[in-house]
Amino acid sequence: MAEDTQADCLFCRIIAGEIPSDKVYDDAQVYAFRDINPGAPTHVLIVPKRHIRDVTAPEAADGALLLALLRAANTIAQQEGVAESGYRLVWNVGPDAGQSVLHLHLHLLGGRPMAWPPG
Repeated sequence: MAEDTQADCLFCRIIAGEIPSDKVYDDAQVYAFRDINPGAPTHVLIVPKRHIRDVTAPEAADGALLLALLRAANTIAQQEGVAESGYRLVWNVGPDAGQSVLHLHLHLLGGRPMAWPPG
């Protein structure tokens, strides 16, 4: 594995191709794949290829990588046909928010009306 990945990280292993995934998007900085336990008809996980724990990590503070994730989300929403009807982007930060994999990731959910407040 590359220096910027962690051998015990599920998402790093998916990005490296060690664990199969249903790839939706791939560029130099970002990899996206379908969630195996979807919360909506369209549920894609958008992750940086470089291992970063979450949005509170100093590596995320410069914003360039976060912008790359948002650009990928917009492209994926178009590809998946949910850009016009609407979609939700969700960051889970920490266990109380439901972050189960400690690798920064953005959820893109769409394909049905979303309740507000979520839950």
